[in-house]
Amino acid sequence: MQKRPKPFYKPRVPQNEHRLNNEITAPEVRVVGEDMEPGVYPIAEAIKMAIAREVDLVEISPNAVPPVCRLIDYKKFLYEKKKKDKEQKAKAKQSEVKEIRFTPNTDDHDFDFKAKHAEKFLQDGNKVKCYVQFKGRAIMFQERGELLLLKFAERMAEYGALESMPKMEGRRMLAMFSPKKKK
Repeated sequence: MQKRPKPFYKPRVPQNEHRLNNEITAPEVRVVGEDMEPGVYPIAEAIKMAIAREVDLVEISPNAVPPVCRLIDYKKFLYEKKKKDKEQKAKAKQSEVKEIRFTPNTDDHDFDFKAKHAEKFLQDGNKVKCYVQFKGRAIMFQERGELLLLKFAERMAEYGALESMPKMEGRRMLAMFSPKKKK
């Protein structure tokens, strides 16, 4: 039995996000840049312009006719883009789902105490998942649990919106609240 030769694979070179200089295949490009008049130029002339200014010709919008290219320092452009993305990510707040648990026999004082916590969670921009846990024979009092959750929804109306009506999942009756948008 003869061994088969291993196939030869070229290592994949990471491709730039944008096409640069000689990688641009269009015969004509619309060139824009700082302190210059935008216009349509043949690719060879556009590359000469980039060399003269000691910058790169970067294809920004490849689907346009003709493709839009920009005269910029590509490394600096990538650095600024990365910095801007990092800032946006830092500003975006991840919302969590906080849980509030009741039983069908939850007292008024406990209800108020838990409602205050839920209000704070919603004001902080988190979602609130509240549920009534039925243990043992308490499953017979499902209507009590539903009334409790509807009362809770009424109390939370100012701070958050009820995503769906209370529904049973196993031995729990669930209701989800999402925070209202701040004006």
